[in-house]
This record gives sequence, C-alpha cells and structure tokens, in this order.
Amino acid sequence: MEDIYQCYADQVKRFLVCLTGDPALAEELTQETFYQAVKSFSRYDGSCKTSVWLCQIAKHCWYDHLKRQRRHPFVSLEALCQGGEEPAVGEEDGLPEISLLRRDSCVSIHKAIHSLREPYREIFLLRTLSELSFREIGEVFDRTENWARVTYYRARTMLAQRLEE
Repeated sequence: MEDIYQCYADQVKRFLVCLTGDPALAEELTQETFYQAVKSFSRYDGSCKTSVWLCQIAKHCWYDHLKRQRRHPFVSLEALCQGGEEPAVGEEDGLPEISLLRRDSCVSIHKAIHSLREPYREIFLLRTLSELSFREIGEVFDRTENWARVTYYRARTMLAQRLEE
C-alpha cells in the first residue's frame, strides 16, 4: 500500500484541490482517502485503474466532509482563541462576556489536547503548532509519512469527540 501511496498521493491531492479549492483540506482528505483505501483494499477487484478507484474514494471522502460540515460547522482553534477582529468604536457592549467565553473555549481546547495520549498529542501539536509536514513528522518518529497522516487524522477525530462531549 505504501507503493500505491507514493505513486498516487499527488494525483489524489490535485484531484481534491480541484474539488475543494482548499489545499489544506485537500491534504487532510488525501490522508482520509488512503486510510479508507487501506480499510477497503480487499474489495478492490481491479476492474478500473487504481487512480480511478482512489479518486472515487476521495470523492466520497469529500462528500462525507460536506455532510459533517452541515451537521457540525467547523470553527478553527485560531478563530476560537484569537477572537477575530477588534471591535469598532461604540461596540464594546458585552465584550467582557465574549472574551470570557473565548478564554473558556481555549482552556477547554487545551485540556482536550493534553488529554490525548501519546503519540497522538505530540503529532497533533507538531502538525498544528510547529506546522511540520507529515514527512517531517514521520522522520521525527522514525516512521513513514503515511503513518504520520493516519495518526494525525486519528488525533483530530479523538479531539473532536472530546470537544463535542
């Protein structure tokens, strides 16, 4: 499967960039695509090209992402913690409450991140705070790039579940 990843990851990512218009989201969906491909590899009968099969999985991952977005709109960590733009003059009413809510959200997010067990916590932080590539994260752990992608995806999933609770 690693050979398939090496051969087709860029093609799948380019396909997803065309669908999403967002390179970062395309990268995440690419990792999900290969995760799903590993899970369903026994069902691949070879009736179509491998690239077509992978792009079909990628398309379904994109559709699943859209369904999740409709149910649970995503708010980034940065948006929660930074709070966006400064208020205009005369719009200070309620700011202490908003600031307090944002601070509580940040504390909840940090608690959830630190409740993750290793290596999930470290990989999540390396990816989000240090902005390391999956290849670099794999090198840090003496593992493959694909391992880093899957582990990061799992960390994000665990974090989302904990924040939802």
